[in-house]
Amino acid sequence: MTKYEQIKQDLTASPKTWLITGVAGFIGSNLLETLLLMNQKVVGLDNFATGHQHNLDEVKGEVSDAQWNDFSFIEGDIRNPEDCQKAVSGVDYVLHQAALGSVPRSINDPATTNATNISGYLNMLVAARDENVSSFTYAASSSTYGDHPALPKVEENIGNPLSPYAVTKYVNELYADVFARTYGFNTIGLRYFNVFGKRQDPDGAYAAVIPKWTASAIQKEEVFINGDGETSRDFCFIENTVQMNILAATASEDAKNEVYNVAVGDRTTLNTLFSAIKTALNENGVLVDAEPTYRDFRAGDVRHSQADIGKATKLLGYAPSFRILEGIQKAMPWYIQFLAR
Repeated sequence: MTKYEQIKQDLTASPKTWLITGVAGFIGSNLLETLLLMNQKVVGLDNFATGHQHNLDEVKGEVSDAQWNDFSFIEGDIRNPEDCQKAVSGVDYVLHQAALGSVPRSINDPATTNATNISGYLNMLVAARDENVSSFTYAASSSTYGDHPALPKVEENIGNPLSPYAVTKYVNELYADVFARTYGFNTIGLRYFNVFGKRQDPDGAYAAVIPKWTASAIQKEEVFINGDGETSRDFCFIENTVQMNILAATASEDAKNEVYNVAVGDRTTLNTLFSAIKTALNENGVLVDAEPTYRDFRAGDVRHSQADIGKATKLLGYAPSFRILEGIQKAMPWYIQFLAR
């Protein structure tokens, strides 16, 4: 039995109360589904800035009525300290996912990204400290590595941030460290590397690459690749990310006040990714024969990204259960069904 399987078994036997901020979003709703299926009590906070009611509706359809009744939703904003205080009341574990993602969005509107990702984050951190929750796990980002050239990325070695979004995520880590040293409030930051899977929104200007390309291919629209297609990323399937959140939330104190990479330790080029999406679509009966259109590199993007997951493996017992091709194959039926609505 893996460490994760043991923890899930223990939590099912002895349920806890969890807060998920950004619960109506992609990662938040997947966390919600997993926790409810484990018979946990969950409080969710969201303002629907980037989350969707249909994500919550879909989770409701995946769990029993009794499990759904263990979920209470607060429509609120992390930029409002009172909403944060209300949300953490009586909670054991906090999974702070609420944020404004996207490098391009932060370049276009740095002030709103800052207000949500720094001020909102600080509000949550203060509320959780004051409530004396058992653990606080927050969504950090691989963008923190910035222009540091070394591969794979090791948590201790970062460069200069390349976007306002990256700045906000680095500041999150700085605040976490200060709260540990000043107040004795220990947290865990999870540096996500290109998470993908079901409920990742394929619509909008800031959609992530896998759902955006999949939607374009299904709808016979042009697929654009920024640059020459040899840019590479460490794509991480959502179920690996859920595992890391639960491992982090239940970690021992000596594993806290740390940041951990959330990835699989692989590097996949955009050209290879496009081919994998085409193959998965074809295997699911959606015939795609188009080739991508190449255009200029995107401002603020790093050329290559790959994580070292040794720290998470050693200190948290992390063992990713899906690599990229397995994740795409598992997610593809959901994308096809979602786009057919």
